[in-house]
Amino acid sequence: MARYTGPVCRLCRREGEKLFLKGEKCAKQCCPINKRPTAPGQHGTSRKKLSEHGQKLREKQKTKRIYGMLEKQFRKYYEVADRTPGITGDNLLRRLEMRLDNVVFRLGFGRSRTEARQVVRHNLITVNGKRVNIPSFQVKVGDVVQVADKSRSLTRFKDVLDVTNSRAVPEWLSSDSENLRGTVNTKPTREQIDTAVREILIIEHYSK
Repeated sequence: MARYTGPVCRLCRREGEKLFLKGEKCAKQCCPINKRPTAPGQHGTSRKKLSEHGQKLREKQKTKRIYGMLEKQFRKYYEVADRTPGITGDNLLRRLEMRLDNVVFRLGFGRSRTEARQVVRHNLITVNGKRVNIPSFQVKVGDVVQVADKSRSLTRFKDVLDVTNSRAVPEWLSSDSENLRGTVNTKPTREQIDTAVREILIIEHYSK
């Protein structure tokens, strides 16, 4: 299966809620889900009540789409979380949050996770002074994530910061937007992760 390249607003409509895949557009009235809250397709207006299995499947699909992942990769995250001591659901969300592309997004260096992923792939981000272009790279406590020196003058970062400065940086990160730099202070707790997912349904889906 290839990565989805169609209009991402269809994904929000399919899940029946905003997944914030388009950055600031999602907060505006022009967001397509405000105009057409039904699922895409000719049968979108006739939603049926989901079965228990259907609810678990949709929650998994929604979470994959929020973080921009495919099934094989997402399942590996679950398997690692399941082997890690602690609550599996918390472990899963923690690993997703500590992906480099998500940290770049959380620090405000991208309007959306998709844009943050592009920034990482274009070799514009350093971790502890070394360039890293792997979006799935797992940051650790104490890591310093920064826009590379030669890339700081790019217009894209000025434009992004003008939009994202009002977005709150989570407590487990500290941000220095003036120097386009952030630090991972601690691992995020479940209370510090504002992603609207019911991780227990995902765990039940995979552990059946």
